[in-house]
Amino acid sequence: MKSHIKAAESICKPYKRTYQKTCQKGIKGSIIERTTRMYRLFIIEDDRGIAEAISDQAQMWGLEVKCAENFRNILAEFAEFNPHLILIDIGLPFFDGYYWCGEIRKSSSVPIIFISSASDNMNIVMAINMGGDDFISKPFDINVLMAKVQAMLRRTYDFSQAVPVLEHRGALLNTGSNVLIYGDEKIELTKNEYRILLNLMENKGKVVSREKLMESLWQTDSFVDENTLTVNVGRLRKKLEAAGLEDFIKTKFGVGYMIG
Repeated sequence: MKSHIKAAESICKPYKRTYQKTCQKGIKGSIIERTTRMYRLFIIEDDRGIAEAISDQAQMWGLEVKCAENFRNILAEFAEFNPHLILIDIGLPFFDGYYWCGEIRKSSSVPIIFISSASDNMNIVMAINMGGDDFISKPFDINVLMAKVQAMLRRTYDFSQAVPVLEHRGALLNTGSNVLIYGDEKIELTKNEYRILLNLMENKGKVVSREKLMESLWQTDSFVDENTLTVNVGRLRKKLEAAGLEDFIKTKFGVGYMIG
């Protein structure tokens, strides 16, 4: 733990000197304004000391923070937390930051800021080309980092809202469009197929009754009966299976459906 703290102090170099001063100025009215709503910040950084230093400062400015834990499956944590902004390092266990940035970009336009000591021009260009919105070199001033984070949040969300992404078995459903992403597959869904899958993924681990699904489909202003629901579920299953998602929707006879 001591080595983690030491590493964080060297990378967030002015952190110890300015932390208390900045917090006091923030209370009285610093040029870095506290956010008026609870934005969610996802930190993908394998150095725990650095991640915790950023997390502590971000929470002081009113952000809800999650630090990545499972570096084998960042997408699942991303979808569950549904962040408004991501800070990501390049050098990570298993897969690098470029890889995860590319995977996230398949289903989301959430702002992504790279933080890395690999700050030569080639890595900066690569980060931006892979879908990053900004690049901050280590070592960095923690207050400059937070100013950039808040500026990015203001620019992105003053006139828009974050679009939730639902995940199951590596498949990502962007609730802002009728599209399911699985690996390199982009599965276009009809309005009814989307509503069925949305209901099932929102109730992961639970059986959704046929009655509830039909009520959801009635919101599309189209007449839906038992047979129509069965046909739509059947078509949806074929699309999922064609993309490699076998047994994604399970039937609970006499009750309804659930995702498996």
